[in-house]
Amino acid sequence: MRIPQIQIRTTDAKIDLHIAKSQQHIEQPKATQHIEQPAAILDINTTRSVLKIDSSQARRDIGMIGPLESSANYAEEGKQGALQGMARRASEGRQLMENAGKGQGRATIQNIAKQNHGPHRTPFNIKFIPSVGSVKIDYTPGTTDVNIQRREPIIDAKVNKPIHDYTPGKVTGTMVQRPDVDINIVI
Repeated sequence: MRIPQIQIRTTDAKIDLHIAKSQQHIEQPKATQHIEQPAAILDINTTRSVLKIDSSQARRDIGMIGPLESSANYAEEGKQGALQGMARRASEGRQLMENAGKGQGRATIQNIAKQNHGPHRTPFNIKFIPSVGSVKIDYTPGTTDVNIQRREPIIDAKVNKPIHDYTPGKVTGTMVQRPDVDINIVI
């Protein structure tokens, strides 16, 4: 006994697709901005420094004396010289008067002459001209006051929207071969 057989044949479907790609264009314009920076306000106040130099004592030490002070000094020296001369002559007169009756007339005059005309030693020493500390310096420093007032920048920014252009893609299909199923029974 034979068993019938079934033969099945299939034919696949064939489709032809036409695909149009989508198109997309995006452009971002730059932002529009305006920035302005106002200048800061700067205020500077100063007081002057003062430097005082007094060299009058140093000038006196080296002999640079003004005419008024010079004539006053010479007048004082002359007055002192006159007073010393009067004192010397009074002292000599007193010596003559006291020794006049004692028989020493000539000896007294000789002693007075020796006192006035003997060798005199002139004192000498090292002297620093001008003297130390003769120039006086006085300095008062000045001050500086700086005030800065900061000013904020002015920023005006405008964001531009992007330009977006999109064309969608398209897919079309055509059936080239239809599917088919063929069944046969063989006995």
